[in-house]
Amino acid sequence: MMLKYFTNILTLCLACCCVFYGFAQQKSEWLTKFEQTQGQETLTYSEGIAYLEKLAGAYPEIKLLTYGTTDSGLPLHLVIFSEDKNFEPEDLQAQGKLIFMVNNAIHPGEPDGVDATMMLLRDLAQKKSLQKLLKNTVLIAIPFYNIGGALNRSAYSRANQNGPLSYGFRGNARNLDLNRDFIKADSKNALAFTEIFQTWKPHVFLDNHVSNGADYQYVMTYLATQPDKLGGGLGNYLRNEFIPHLNQQMNDKKQPMTPYVNVFGRTPEPEGFAGFYDSPRYTSGYTTLFHTLGFISETHMLKPYPARVQATYQLMQSFLEILATEGEKIKALRAKQAQDAISQNEFVLDWQVRRDTSSVLLFRGYEATRIPSKVSTGQRLKYHPDKPFTKEIPFYEFYKPSISIQKPIAYLIPQAWHKVIDLMKRNDVEMKQLSQDQIIDLDAYYITDFKTRTQPYESHYVHYQTEVEKKKQSIFLRKGDYVIFTNQSSNRYIIETLEPQAIDSFFNWNFFDSILQQKEGYSSYVFEDLAEELLKNDATLRKKLKEKIDTDEAFAKNPDSQLYFIYQNSPYFEKEYMRYPIFRLEENINILTE
Repeated sequence: MMLKYFTNILTLCLACCCVFYGFAQQKSEWLTKFEQTQGQETLTYSEGIAYLEKLAGAYPEIKLLTYGTTDSGLPLHLVIFSEDKNFEPEDLQAQGKLIFMVNNAIHPGEPDGVDATMMLLRDLAQKKSLQKLLKNTVLIAIPFYNIGGALNRSAYSRANQNGPLSYGFRGNARNLDLNRDFIKADSKNALAFTEIFQTWKPHVFLDNHVSNGADYQYVMTYLATQPDKLGGGLGNYLRNEFIPHLNQQMNDKKQPMTPYVNVFGRTPEPEGFAGFYDSPRYTSGYTTLFHTLGFISETHMLKPYPARVQATYQLMQSFLEILATEGEKIKALRAKQAQDAISQNEFVLDWQVRRDTSSVLLFRGYEATRIPSKVSTGQRLKYHPDKPFTKEIPFYEFYKPSISIQKPIAYLIPQAWHKVIDLMKRNDVEMKQLSQDQIIDLDAYYITDFKTRTQPYESHYVHYQTEVEKKKQSIFLRKGDYVIFTNQSSNRYIIETLEPQAIDSFFNWNFFDSILQQKEGYSSYVFEDLAEELLKNDATLRKKLKEKIDTDEAFAKNPDSQLYFIYQNSPYFEKEYMRYPIFRLEENINILTE
């Protein structure tokens, strides 16, 4: 066991040395801060942008652009490497170029991708052997997504992380975790990201992170968007071809990987672990809505910083190597998936991991024990790196639908809900507006039940387990209200945001909480007379009230509840209360639009 332990330590030390072997021959003017400090430090935001400006000034294949602004008040940068020096996204898409997008520093305390991307861009510019990987691929990268967090540097916010000496903070300038913001888009960062994503329409996306949780032998773990959720030919390709190919590429580079180890407070073995469910609040979950192969890298926090940066560099290089050989297949599968979404009728709103089946994962871990804590009265989990093992454990990578719906012909959105409309436009959703006032027979949802988190989560009290009842109603809509027909490739984004039961729906993110509060009421002593008249003239209401009294003992003893029941079932009760204000068109009827 001790021999294996020292072998692992020696391997890591050699890996750290290898990071700098090729870089020692670089001219000093092109060494990054990471290299100049022998892997001890990471670039600050200003140093990183200055380095990229210098690269772009020296090499015509590189261009640095800005998009919008961020909550910090600074613009979001995008660096592009285009081998033929064309930086126009529409031209590149027309030429059939593959777009590979990398995002860095969404959590600036996890800066591995920042340093790795700087070195990769430089090496692509300077090494002909690497440039051949980009004959048909354009690399675009956000160097610092969370600029506010990058500016908030310290040496203490990542208590368990092994380097660098100082780094940024997880929260952005408004203390938002930006990797929970892609659907709700509370931050200006998310709006700028959306502009980049919808402008460039990447085929493959990678978000660079650092993991916490369990301890194990791997430097690099990865999270691929859930293949069952991605679905279709693209989902099958991701699971059966792309991921195995990516693992093989990294094995060849002496960088074995494992899926993201999604356990906290316990060891991965012997029970195994499940594949991560990346709902659309996360980067890879958001990109999946638009048929993009989404990945998140997760280097291990306890491994030396140089080894982590090297693994991230090699992972990005592995992506480029795969795209160089399989780009045409990926483009064809993505195009077909987008086309199929136009005519797709059934959509899944939520998923559950399957516990009845699993794959076998050959896992390289460390033995662990529970020992008495020296700082508390309890037990603590302790891993033993001097006792490595390789074991087969179950990996629950398969998911099944838990909620599905049939898509409507269209959704109709009153113009008052301007944030929803704005996000639809920003996400390239095609919309039309009513050309005149109209009364249309539509299906309306009433929210019949939901639960709400008792603690704030990213500035929201999120709803979940939402249930709805559908009712046919004649709805008055005004000129200028919006119609979204579901015959477009953006259907997944449309449906997973507008259907209230979807896990990251706009309803669950509190966009419509105003409908959950009743606005009108009655004075009991006055309504008593009106209630008597209502019961006298409505036999159906009399019957419903009697049945309720006869079957509900608590109701029978509560006169106030009985009066409110009459009010609820009268024409005076507001129809807008608990009615979801986005309507479904189920029948193919003529709607007058501009």
